[in-house]
Amino acid sequence: MKKHNGMRPQDVLVLLKIIAIGNDNWFNSDLSKSLHISASEITEALNRCKIAGLIDSKKRIVHINSFKEFLIYGLKYVFPAEPGTMVKGIPTAHSAPPINQYISEGKDIYVWPFAKGTMRGQAIEPLYRTLPAVALEDQKLYELLSIVDTIRVGRAREIKIAKEELEKRLKYAK
Repeated sequence: MKKHNGMRPQDVLVLLKIIAIGNDNWFNSDLSKSLHISASEITEALNRCKIAGLIDSKKRIVHINSFKEFLIYGLKYVFPAEPGTMVKGIPTAHSAPPINQYISEGKDIYVWPFAKGTMRGQAIEPLYRTLPAVALEDQKLYELLSIVDTIRVGRAREIKIAKEELEKRLKYAK
């Protein structure tokens, strides 16, 4: 059995993409292309997730309850984020859909730094370097990532809303 050397941020991105796809009719090359991650890194991510019990033995179906538990209770400790300097980027966390519909605009706008971004805000380091470009290509994945970032950096009220939104999106996930 292969040794598990800990989760990596791209593992979360891969699992969220599988959830966003909504079925098991995909190939590793599809994930690689859509996430801008090498095929070998997709394979390694799926292997780590299998060892961690977050995906089934065939590496096709995410174990939703285990993954949800990891996101809600472990993510902010394993992949912490702190708001940084003001930069131009893509809105994330409570500054992006779907959380921004519940939170009134305040002074705390969070963004992933990105040259093609449209908003200025405090920088939040994305889970993986390709994430801002990927988010622009897949709205469903973008919303999941914004929810995850809210869990990483939000206050109690924002995190409560993020958990509810995560529940809604994972309720019928395969």
